[in-house]
Amino acid sequence: MDRQLFERVCNTPGVPGYEGAAQDVVMEVLGASCDEVRRDRLGNVIGLKKATQLPDGAERPARVMLSAHIDEIGMMVKHISDKGFIRFQPVGGLNAQVVVSQRVVIHGRQPVGGVIVPDTRSDRKDKVTPLEDLLIDTGLSKETLYDHVDVGDVITFAPEVELLNDKVYVGRNFDDRIGTYCLLEAMSRLGSTAVDAHAVSSVQEEVGVRGAPVATYAIEPDIGIAIDGSVCWGAYVAEHESLCTIGEGTGIYIMDSLTIGDRRLVRFLFELCERFKIPFQKNIGGGTDASAIQRTKTGALCTTIGAPVRYMHSTVQLCHADDIEATIELLKTFLEHAHELRAETS
Repeated sequence: MDRQLFERVCNTPGVPGYEGAAQDVVMEVLGASCDEVRRDRLGNVIGLKKATQLPDGAERPARVMLSAHIDEIGMMVKHISDKGFIRFQPVGGLNAQVVVSQRVVIHGRQPVGGVIVPDTRSDRKDKVTPLEDLLIDTGLSKETLYDHVDVGDVITFAPEVELLNDKVYVGRNFDDRIGTYCLLEAMSRLGSTAVDAHAVSSVQEEVGVRGAPVATYAIEPDIGIAIDGSVCWGAYVAEHESLCTIGEGTGIYIMDSLTIGDRRLVRFLFELCERFKIPFQKNIGGGTDASAIQRTKTGALCTTIGAPVRYMHSTVQLCHADDIEATIELLKTFLEHAHELRAETS
């Protein structure tokens, strides 16, 4: 595991619609491993590693699309009060119980630190303050704040990725920077292949899967795999409510809330894991980029895989290095053997 790259991918801010800095990292890394790299109008980064051989009897190599979304949940400045407090608009799915007392960074004319203020009044101690009533305090006067911050500036949570214990990492945005990191590493490790491998770092997934349809329309893949976190059990989540746990392998989606995984593709992924001794878990999870890949234009064989993540959409998401490695190995192995599915003739 390239810890330096992993931290760089996770620590670079990128709220939906403002993913530019994070995509700059992706452009740089994919540029070293792909034959072509481009950024489309919406902000998706698309890399292509061309097939080096053609399967017997095939008129063209199959087009395989791997997609991981680069955007992370965050906020936007909505109002600055006369006392210098900031009200914010969520960008992506936020939970009021999770965000209180968190440190944040406001990306204005220059970065400004702040905290989401807890309501410590005695009559509120057992109540959750609604998101629309929460305030950010920077400690700056209104005049100084206006010099640096304006309505419309985006806000990210401040915590950066850390090694928590042994091989367990904690971070604010493993949904889906783990997927992005796995995508970059898989493309870097990939040698010769009999498919055209398209690597997509998509934008705006957290606000409605907006980037993936645009990229899919341009690529017209025969096969698509979304790379996203696999929700797994932890504190306050019963084991029967989740099929995955951290440290036991990559999660392969059978279905999610928006997509039923193609049976041939899912079984093929199971077989590859068994053949090459890649630890895996079966998963049923939430919606991902797969929903767009599967049903754009003429459609594609599609599913999702990803390392299990505890406490998604919080600032203390947990993941395991072994699961990340298993995900990378499955992606690379799949690209090396995807031609066996003969999806281009389906």
